[in-house]
Amino acid sequence: TMRLPVPRKAVGPSAPRGGEKHLVAPGDTITTDTGYMRGHGTYVEEEKLIASVAGAVERVNKLVCVKALKTRYNGEVGDIVVGRITEVQQKRWKVETNSRLDSVLLLSSMNLPGGELRRRSAEDELAMRDYLQEGDLISAEVQSVFSDGAVSLHTRSLKYGKLGQGVLVQVSPSLVKRQKTHFHDLPCGASVILGNNGFIWIYPTPEQKDEEAGGFTTNLEPVPLSDREVISRLRNCIVALVTQQLMLFDTSILYCYEASLPHQIKDILKPEVMEEIVLETRQRLLDLEG
Repeated sequence: TMRLPVPRKAVGPSAPRGGEKHLVAPGDTITTDTGYMRGHGTYVEEEKLIASVAGAVERVNKLVCVKALKTRYNGEVGDIVVGRITEVQQKRWKVETNSRLDSVLLLSSMNLPGGELRRRSAEDELAMRDYLQEGDLISAEVQSVFSDGAVSLHTRSLKYGKLGQGVLVQVSPSLVKRQKTHFHDLPCGASVILGNNGFIWIYPTPEQKDEEAGGFTTNLEPVPLSDREVISRLRNCIVALVTQQLMLFDTSILYCYEASLPHQIKDILKPEVMEEIVLETRQRLLDLEG
């Protein structure tokens, strides 16, 4: 469909609690006070603290850092990530997690099928490709971060493991809000895994939790049309929120989903509809905070 250009109405900035964010560009002076400590995204020159990346200034006591608006994923211990297996190596898998280097999942850092607890044998090493092969999607937790920035993963809980049927959406990691849990069963009939690395997995909510599989069996039954429509609508809502630079967490996604219900699924991606539903979502979030 062709649309004529229309003047867009200016959207007021959503000021967070405690004042508006201080945005800087590379080379901007953050402060001339020498009492501050230099954090990520900053450097000192002529006794001035200067930003080295474009982003929002964050202050924790005397530590000043700049959180980049668009960046690769920098792993932190305890993060929940969604990744794709890229290579099967000796006693380990390489996983693409949207970071500068491939992440590593060791054979010893995962549950065996059925949740069996024992030492890994040569037979387990030979059967690695039966567990996970190239192209498989997994959910995992960051176990440790190496000195070069590479991340080591583990799937030692039954809530992690191989992902079955669903839709993957890739967004900037800076738009995913850190929460206590990143696994959400939404009341609309679908579930989401909000990976800290910017990979978001949307899938139909399972009727019963299969604890016996140890995270390796994937349900390949056809997904009903109603579930596929809910997943497609959620996916388009997430794209709309990302386009308008709104933080992603369970409440914002659910509010956006509810605001999109009067529209057709494919119409959500039209710029004017996108702007309308995100404006309504932003207002509901501000009302919730107020």
